[in-house]
Amino acid sequence: MAAEGSIDALGQFKLETSLGALGASVNFTQSNLMMLIAATLIISLLYFGMRPKAIVPGRLQALAELAYDGIHSMCVDQIGDEGKKFFPFVFTLFMFILLGNLLGLLPFSFTYTSHIAVTAALAITVIVLVTIVALAIHGMHFFTYFFPPGAPKLLAPIIIPVEIISYLSRPVSLSIRLFANMVAGHVMFEVFASFILMMAAAGGIGYLGTVGPLALNVILVGFELLVAFLQAYVFSILTCIYLHDAVHLH
Repeated sequence: MAAEGSIDALGQFKLETSLGALGASVNFTQSNLMMLIAATLIISLLYFGMRPKAIVPGRLQALAELAYDGIHSMCVDQIGDEGKKFFPFVFTLFMFILLGNLLGLLPFSFTYTSHIAVTAALAITVIVLVTIVALAIHGMHFFTYFFPPGAPKLLAPIIIPVEIISYLSRPVSLSIRLFANMVAGHVMFEVFASFILMMAAAGGIGYLGTVGPLALNVILVGFELLVAFLQAYVFSILTCIYLHDAVHLH
């Protein structure tokens, strides 16, 4: 909370160096730290989850298998058999975004997916990969994607620019959708949590007034858990759809 009782809802997104002098020397921020933690958790889940190789899986193995099978099915269903080649990329993308969203819900944590630089980097990586795949498979024929077959040639000066703009807007929509949802959720958390503190500080009937914001914050936690999974799923399935277009064109 900022000075004079105002609410600094955006202060939580400010980057600060971590690991003391070592972190300051290389500009290592809490965002970088959370990314390393997320990567460690993902690797640990897969390693320790699949290590038992039990016929009747335990909880950790079941979770690892659920994540693996779910993303694998998404790739194959959306892209086709060729989707198996892109499964490692989509799986990594999904888990990295999901862990970033979930870890940010913990106290004193940081949501690296709430920074447009991170989501834009992921989205640009996706569109570059999609373009490379399309060119590798179809060569120059890929550019026919921007002029659908059967369309009147007289409309080419209109259709082609529109299709190019639509194609280039994909990373913009991918990055902004994820970034905006994460920022909006955490801003709401900050605002209602600040209401609780202000009402409690008021004393008297103010304590009763904290019940509403507190209940709403509990509901928001459940909603944000849903959004965390949903945004990771949406980002990944759109990636699969774009890869389908790259592999099969029209």
